[in-house]
Amino acid sequence: MPSLSDNIRPNLAGNYPNIHPDSLIDPSAQVIGNVEIAKDVFIGPLTVIRADQPGPDGTVGCVKIAEEVNIQDGTIIHSLPGGSVTIGARTSIAHGAVIHGPCTIGTGCFLALRSILYSANLENDVWLGMGALVMNTDIHSFSKVPAGEAIRSLAEAMKLRVTTEEEKKYMEEVLTANSRLRSVYLELRSKAKSIKSSVEGKAVKNSS
Repeated sequence: MPSLSDNIRPNLAGNYPNIHPDSLIDPSAQVIGNVEIAKDVFIGPLTVIRADQPGPDGTVGCVKIAEEVNIQDGTIIHSLPGGSVTIGARTSIAHGAVIHGPCTIGTGCFLALRSILYSANLENDVWLGMGALVMNTDIHSFSKVPAGEAIRSLAEAMKLRVTTEEEKKYMEEVLTANSRLRSVYLELRSKAKSIKSSVEGKAVKNSS
């Protein structure tokens, strides 16, 4: 089977990305291998989602992205060999974030600019601040990791405060704005295809 496109293609093990047609993948993004993208997902420019390294049993772990997730410009998602990454519905991942699995991210989370998640898990509605790092530990629901903070143990994670109502509102606003952006891009793409089809139809008619 040929590759899906230049930027959406199989890995060396033959795993192909499975992408819902209502999701939007920017042409400059790279989606490679065992990747599942659900409905209404937005993948921004220069993002790399790569599931291509087999584990000891020869299988490649899956990167699963649930409904309405928005992944902004320059994000990198990868995993250790055989490891998987799961991103829950309605999660927002801002510019330049790095997610290196194995990782599980719950629903409604917010990963700010250049934040890093390494072999760690976030429960639901977690705020990971700008430039923050979470490594080899779990963060409980509704926790906020401050900008620039490094969390490497459960003891450090337990000291985090919960998100405020104002912060929860901001997380929802980011999600809504990017969902709207996805819808506008899909509408423009549909119009462009319609115009192209009309022009090609007229060209064929004129040549006959």
